[in-house]
Amino acid sequence: MNQSTPRRALVSVSDKSGLDVFARGLVDLWFEIISTGGTRRFLEEQGLPVIDISAYTGFPEIMDGRVKTLHPKVHGAILGRPDLPGDAAAISEHGIVPFELVVCNLYPFEQTIAREGVSYAEAVEQIDIGGPSMVRSASKNHAYVAIVSNPSQYERVLAALKAGQLSEELRRELMVAAF
Repeated sequence: MNQSTPRRALVSVSDKSGLDVFARGLVDLWFEIISTGGTRRFLEEQGLPVIDISAYTGFPEIMDGRVKTLHPKVHGAILGRPDLPGDAAAISEHGIVPFELVVCNLYPFEQTIAREGVSYAEAVEQIDIGGPSMVRSASKNHAYVAIVSNPSQYERVLAALKAGQLSEELRRELMVAAF
């Protein structure tokens, strides 16, 4: 299968359960995977092709990884509506390739603060900023971008993609589950 426009998934997860199988399924369906830090390393260790978020945005992760996905090329790719002339113009002008999927689950804040002896500084670093922003952006634009926020959704999403598309009903279910 050769496509003129790449299918893209942004993958940035804390819980990597089942991610290897899911990501391999995406690659088999001709998705390019763009990813961040630990998720990118995990996918590379699985032998999967992955594009680092910094290579996509042209801007490095900064402040010890606190700023990596908070970028107009990321949120433009999530929030863009390619069928609206203004959005289509911005997408074209800024070299944005819309994401079809955002696969994101958040830092384990509750597990971190439940650990005995966890420091205040450790707890603060588990306050996720980019993750909730991506989840909310994809949820807002669920007509164009599916938000996959839990490993339990991987099998169903892959099955729908293999069948040809994610239905509006499934997109809505995924959006509701993200909240």
